[in-house]
Amino acid sequence: MKDYELGNRRYVVAGVAIFIVAIYIIRLFTLQIMSDDYKKNADSNAFLKKVEFPSRGIISDRNGKLLVYNQPSYDIMVIVNEQRSRLDTMELCKALNITKDYFIKRMSDIQDRGKNPGYSRFTQQLFMTQLSDQEFSVFQEKAYKFPGFYIQKRSIRQYEYPNAALLLGDVAEVSPKDIEEDEYYQPGDYIGKIGIERSYEKELRGTKGIQILLRDKLGRIQGSYHNGEFNTKPVPGKALTLGIDIELQRLGERLLEGKLGSIVAIEPSTGEVLCMVSSPSYDPRMMIGRQRGKNHQKLSKDPMKPLLNRAIMGQYPPGSTFKTSQALTFLTEGVIDSTTRYPCHHGFVIRGMKVGCHSHPSPLNLIPAIGTSCNGFFCWGLYYMLNKKEKYGTLQNAMNVWRDYMVSMGFGYKLGVDLPGEKRGMIPNASFYDKAFKNDWNALGVISISIGQGEVTLTPLQIANLCATIANRGWFITPHVVKEIEEQELDTLYQKKRYTMASRQAYDQVVRGMRRAVTGGTCRRANRRDYEVCGKTGTAQNRGRDHSVFMGFAPMNEPKIAVSVYVENGGFGATFGVPIGSLMMEQYIKGELSEGSKRQASQIQNMHLKYGTKDR
Repeated sequence: MKDYELGNRRYVVAGVAIFIVAIYIIRLFTLQIMSDDYKKNADSNAFLKKVEFPSRGIISDRNGKLLVYNQPSYDIMVIVNEQRSRLDTMELCKALNITKDYFIKRMSDIQDRGKNPGYSRFTQQLFMTQLSDQEFSVFQEKAYKFPGFYIQKRSIRQYEYPNAALLLGDVAEVSPKDIEEDEYYQPGDYIGKIGIERSYEKELRGTKGIQILLRDKLGRIQGSYHNGEFNTKPVPGKALTLGIDIELQRLGERLLEGKLGSIVAIEPSTGEVLCMVSSPSYDPRMMIGRQRGKNHQKLSKDPMKPLLNRAIMGQYPPGSTFKTSQALTFLTEGVIDSTTRYPCHHGFVIRGMKVGCHSHPSPLNLIPAIGTSCNGFFCWGLYYMLNKKEKYGTLQNAMNVWRDYMVSMGFGYKLGVDLPGEKRGMIPNASFYDKAFKNDWNALGVISISIGQGEVTLTPLQIANLCATIANRGWFITPHVVKEIEEQELDTLYQKKRYTMASRQAYDQVVRGMRRAVTGGTCRRANRRDYEVCGKTGTAQNRGRDHSVFMGFAPMNEPKIAVSVYVENGGFGATFGVPIGSLMMEQYIKGELSEGSKRQASQIQNMHLKYGTKDR
């Protein structure tokens, strides 16, 4: 009996021992194989992996004028695992000119994986950004007193001119979403937020380098590990050359002071954007440094919406500038020819319905109809096209053919400009009207689209592109802001010609009509002796005062610039649109304004419009 109990006891003791050994083995396996905490701890004690950030690519205008460059900046980084209880928090706060409350909150945010998903106590975390040279000097003198805190040299953007803020964009700290979407980024990195800085982020950012430093048991840096054999050097970002002419951009911003609106200019032969003005705007230098967040919040609350790039995000009725697209469609489809004459009894009048028009000779054919901006002519043209059942069969088919012409001209969809946030505008089709009118509609019910009203909306960029297409007599290259990328080809989208459905003969007729508008029509204020200007005004109806619209190009037979001007609540197209467009063309073609034009520019600059809530 005693031998049996003794035998059982041995088994129990052996089982407990095996169980304990198994637990130790599992724990050792977990620590040494499954977990890298000890490895990280050992590495962090022996090495300091210091990220070396590349300089961001510089940005210049088409004439080589520097627009955006870099200047030195300094960040304070912290390795939480190296912080010690003897850290003098108050002295650290004094050295960085921060409060203790800020220190406590910042350290809490750094260690909060919800706010900082990439957190590790063994790696450098961003504590404070963009110290000035003076702040850096103060901290550097005492840095040895603050274990775990390091200086990281960076660079921040600087802007040569107080212009083109929305076009150029700005750089700010990455968001958790940015980190999640691209493994290149770590907390504290910077990324382009809007404009060119955003759309060309991968080209501009460059490639990070890594410097591995060896430390002793006290954490002091002893030099590079293996004489820098495993270090990698940062690769600078690529330089960008824009199609923008900064002097043209500056003039455009001056002319739109105190007004809501946009100016877009394009070089027709290349699709390069020569200027892109959105008003109101702001000085891009407001978005530099630690005041960026405060300034951004202030701008976002401004009721005039200076953060809205109206050139690509504003969706407006194009008004009479749209009549050119109607002329191209009617001519190509055989609805009219150059001799077709329509009456205009102070407007389009039929079956008790009237679309008003100003006084001019009647009846008239296409070229004087464009020159005088006759509403009646283009309403009759659409009316006959939509009712041409012998060719299209049904109203819906005719409507969709009309829509296809508009889409081929770059309307109804995003053009594809190399900037984020572009809107598509609105071009209705048969399905839209079938749904809106429950399959009970006719040509008269939609007649206003023929004069750029009703459901039709375009962006100022689309209006400028329409003008560039007419200047080219039937084709365009997708508008783009970037002209050249250092050691890299532009996307093929910005190199290929896109042809519309309209014929070359139709474009020739429309060019003649736009020339007539300048020599003896609604655009007479744009006429010049030294080069031939073609233009078209628009007065877009609005709930308040009408919008002033103009598009034009010059010279007529060797076009160098196509421009659109849109001034919200500016009244007739000839009031603001024509003189502003004329000055922009003169500046680009001649390289400067004449003395008389300078005086006119100053007058327009000082003409501020008053806006109420409904106007915005």
